[in-house]
Amino acid sequence: MSCCWRCAATRAGSSWEAACRCPRSRHRSCTRARPPSWPVSAAWARSTSACRSSSSSSPSTPSRRCRRCRRPPPRYRCAFPGRGGGPRVSCGESPPRFASSQELLTSPPGIYLRAFCTGLDAVLQPYRQALLGLEQEFLADPHLTISYVNYSLDQFQLLFPSLMTVVEQIKIQKIHGGQILETVYKYSRGGLPPVRHALEKVLAMCHAVLYKQLSAWMLHGLLLDQHEEFFIRQGPSLGLTPAQPEEEEDDLGIGGLTGKQLRELQDMRLIEEENMLAPSPKQFSLRMEMLPSYIPARVAEKILFVGESVQMFESQNVTLTKKGSILKDQEETFAAELHRLKQQPLFNLMDFEAVVDWIRSTVAEHLWKLMVEEADLIGQLKVIKDFYLLGRGELFQAFIDTAQHMLKTPPSAVTEHDVNVAFQQSAHKVLLDDDNLLPFLHLTIHYHGKEHRDPSQNRETPSRELSPHESPTSGWAALGLSYKVQWPLHILFTPAILEKYNVVFKYLLSVRRVQAELQHCWALQMQCKCLESRRTDAIKWQLRHHMTFLVDNLQYYLQVDVLESQFSQLLQQINSTRDFESIRLAHDHFLSNLLAQSFILLKPAFHCLNEILDLCHSFCSLVSQNRGPLDERGTAQLSILAKGFSCQSSLLFKILSSVHNHQINSDLAQLLLRLDYNKYYTHAGGTLGSVGLE
Repeated sequence: MSCCWRCAATRAGSSWEAACRCPRSRHRSCTRARPPSWPVSAAWARSTSACRSSSSSSPSTPSRRCRRCRRPPPRYRCAFPGRGGGPRVSCGESPPRFASSQELLTSPPGIYLRAFCTGLDAVLQPYRQALLGLEQEFLADPHLTISYVNYSLDQFQLLFPSLMTVVEQIKIQKIHGGQILETVYKYSRGGLPPVRHALEKVLAMCHAVLYKQLSAWMLHGLLLDQHEEFFIRQGPSLGLTPAQPEEEEDDLGIGGLTGKQLRELQDMRLIEEENMLAPSPKQFSLRMEMLPSYIPARVAEKILFVGESVQMFESQNVTLTKKGSILKDQEETFAAELHRLKQQPLFNLMDFEAVVDWIRSTVAEHLWKLMVEEADLIGQLKVIKDFYLLGRGELFQAFIDTAQHMLKTPPSAVTEHDVNVAFQQSAHKVLLDDDNLLPFLHLTIHYHGKEHRDPSQNRETPSRELSPHESPTSGWAALGLSYKVQWPLHILFTPAILEKYNVVFKYLLSVRRVQAELQHCWALQMQCKCLESRRTDAIKWQLRHHMTFLVDNLQYYLQVDVLESQFSQLLQQINSTRDFESIRLAHDHFLSNLLAQSFILLKPAFHCLNEILDLCHSFCSLVSQNRGPLDERGTAQLSILAKGFSCQSSLLFKILSSVHNHQINSDLAQLLLRLDYNKYYTHAGGTLGSVGLE
């Protein structure tokens, strides 16, 4: 005779059955329905909500009801640890179910996702240990209550829902790569200690992958990113803003500047145009969507710079006998520091940035020595200034005189060869000091149709493709300059930088050429001054005087107030630092100021100056073709040129006055001061060349 553990009644041995389906239970109970007179055992009440058993078809099976809702469910879910694998439930409630590693890995593949699964598995290990401990306790003491189970697993009541939220978000949104770091970090900032500590462990496991990628990139120049998860990518950045549509010429009214034009004046940044240059195949950039928010962009830029520098040396297979490696043989020291950061349980931005700054400063100082001391950076900058910025004025004056006849007509297939021959002849005429520079310099002619004839064009001398309506009318409009930069200066003078220098070169050469043509017109005037003059001759020479006055002051402003001033500041900044990154920033600032202060980035003024230069060129052509008194047709052309010059000079005066009044850029006011030093420009209503046209 034994006592039933459910109903506390005595039953014969033949009435017993292993009715409890829970594998952790070793008890037997009777299957007879409990009469109403039987006392209700506390053990039986607990067992109805604690054990899961299938609904029996036998009419003698007691009717079980849920402890919570008191309704007979179709089946019971076991709340004992080990069967359902989760906290206490009842009725048809399913215990929380975590996605398996196989299910998570059906998302976009990647090593960060695998690290997350590994971290999640490590976080669940205490729960498994708790289940094993409960199993041993139940084997030792079968009378433990469900309250004890709840108490033992209470620490996981808040943890599992939070972990489940993170897992579901990764699955549904298909988060991968560095975005997993951001997701886990966001949820680890919660105020619940169990959740925070668990997610910090998962985040540390994911950070281990990050530090491995950082070590490979910063110490060896290797981009280990098979699944595109790292915040550094190969190729140009994809976050380029679309180019703004060009304004119509009608927007440039003579009544002054519009609000939009004033905003353009205020924003004098160096804008990278998408169609100026094809990206270099070895270029690297930031993938901002994979950068966690707790790593600032400035730190990511430093990491990018270090890896690019190391990768450049590794790819070039350069052996530096005097300087050693670019990291000064400190790879082991830096690797140990990164390993120390990896072992820290929490990510510390200050320590992380300190290590990155240490590596960056080492690389930057080494590059400074290599660029300034070994590669003679200052000497190369002077070469750039002499040729791209027309520092050797006598050379280009001789070139203009030599190539004037061959560049008047539209370019042909042989124009480029003829121009380079003329350039070398001009260099020999002026006794160029360093003839070794000529093989590295090459004048280019870009015209419509050349791209189809020369498909093997050198990638290091990029050109902007001209559409049919942009086909040059003369060789001067298609003329450009290319320079073959030697290693390692190519990391500073990139093809994009040289293309911007080329834009400045074309602009300065056009101003210098018009100035030379006006001086030639003055020589013609001196030859013909003894001839009988007419009223139109006085107008012609007065117009030439006004044009010369404006162009000479523009040339002096560009060469002295802009180029010489900015170049001296650049040399001063280079000599005052030992950091290559500071040199690159100073050079970018120098080039940006050139483009801004020479009106290239200021569309209204740049458009107006180009119109003035075209009018001056047309006037010089008219004078050269009619050395004597002008006929009726020539007089009409002169009147049109004078009115156009008066209109454009008035617009230029209003643009410069608007700049000066709004104090947008004090440097631009220097040109206005040179043009209007005696207030003649102001008293004439801001117009030049209008005298005698009434």
